[in-house]
Amino acid sequence: VQLQASGGGLVQTGGSLRLSCAASGRTFSNYAAGWFRQAPGKEREFVAGIDWSGRSTYYADSVKGRFTISRDNAKNTVYLQMNSLKPEDTAVYYCAAAPTTFYSASYARQSRKYDYWGQGTQVTVSS
Repeated sequence: VQLQASGGGLVQTGGSLRLSCAASGRTFSNYAAGWFRQAPGKEREFVAGIDWSGRSTYYADSVKGRFTISRDNAKNTVYLQMNSLKPEDTAVYYCAAAPTTFYSASYARQSRKYDYWGQGTQVTVSS
């Protein structure tokens, strides 16, 4: 699976962005998907995850209530709607895919579980 992330940019505090992750190469509906982010000088961290069907979603506490992950398997695309953005959300955001139908909150948070990664898209939130 090849993943292409897009939609990043510069936004003011309180603003919104929608990230997209387009998949190609294999049947994307066979994969769970997640968004991770990495800020300068920090480790990559889990942001949100979604199972293959879209029925189960998981979020980091830091983004719960502000971010929404969704997917459209007909379009082979996963989205991350980010609202009420804060300067601490500034990071490179990566989408990832995991070839599993057994997707749980614990599984979603482990970056090593994801076999495929996109190239990242920069999100900068100005104060």
